[in-house]
Amino acid sequence: MIDVMYFAWVRERIGLPREQIETSAGTVAELVEELKAREDRYAAAFADTTALRVALDQELSDFSAPLDGVREVAFFPPMTGG
Repeated sequence: MIDVMYFAWVRERIGLPREQIETSAGTVAELVEELKAREDRYAAAFADTTALRVALDQELSDFSAPLDGVREVAFFPPMTGG
């Protein structure tokens, strides 16, 4: 099981702040494809992954990163300064 967390507009589109997912995905990109196939709200949230960042166990990563041993995946838009 992996904890998947959604922040900002990603959370708004999906309608959940977090969920536990049973996945066979080997990479973040494969996880995203599994999520997009679930329902339209996930497809909308992940339609443009260039507008998203991902963190694995609270460390910034990329979509090609492996999920082996990962307990937490977080999706969020890029941070802005200010």
